[in-house]
Amino acid sequence: MHLLSFVNYTLLLASATYASELNGACTGAGGAPGVCVSTSSCSKAGGKSITGACPNLAEDIKCCTKAACGTDGDCRWTDSCTGTPVANQCPGPAAFKCCQPGGDTGGEDGYPTPEYPAVGDATGSCKQVTVTSAEKVIEAFPGKVRELFCTRDCTCPGTSEHCCGRAMDFMCSDGGGVRTEAGEPIAEWVMENHASMNVMYVIWGQKIWSPSRDDQGPWSGWRDMEDRGSVTANHWDHVHVSYNE
Repeated sequence: MHLLSFVNYTLLLASATYASELNGACTGAGGAPGVCVSTSSCSKAGGKSITGACPNLAEDIKCCTKAACGTDGDCRWTDSCTGTPVANQCPGPAAFKCCQPGGDTGGEDGYPTPEYPAVGDATGSCKQVTVTSAEKVIEAFPGKVRELFCTRDCTCPGTSEHCCGRAMDFMCSDGGGVRTEAGEPIAEWVMENHASMNVMYVIWGQKIWSPSRDDQGPWSGWRDMEDRGSVTANHWDHVHVSYNE
């Protein structure tokens, strides 16, 4: 049942298709944030291009990433930079900058502590294990999670642990359908601490990890998931965590 749950897992949150466009966002090698630009522009800025990540564009427009810039920084979109964005060090548009370590998302002080769902015993209520885990995540990542979603209007047992109150969505971007890279450290932390939180599986950035099938390792090595057609459905704006009983 658990396998079917995550295979059939479908978000009903509002979302927008993340289309490929010149100077638009893309996912580079190893899941790194990238920008669709010409290979010459990429190379001139010190970046590296990969094919196949900027579909429906000219042949010379490819996904460009730059893994090192400034002082221990990397090039990424400013809405996903948890440190200080520095201009003129990365390829592409002004919103793709060198992100230096430090700082918070959601403004200078990060997001305020999100409201925790109420715990209940009724079918479809959020379970204690789910909320207790969420409290640990928020404590470990203050200011990084904007909102929490636990339950969904569906029959328990169903196609998602949300139906039974045993799943939490940690929204870590400025809005639903807004892509970010901020969920990666959260997802990896949950993986590393899965035993103490009774985790069944974790989904982030179109990848999935479960203790019953996978060894612990960086998010870039997690199992790939199918393209579900939007930022939210592909888990690029939130981390999903499901829990055992």
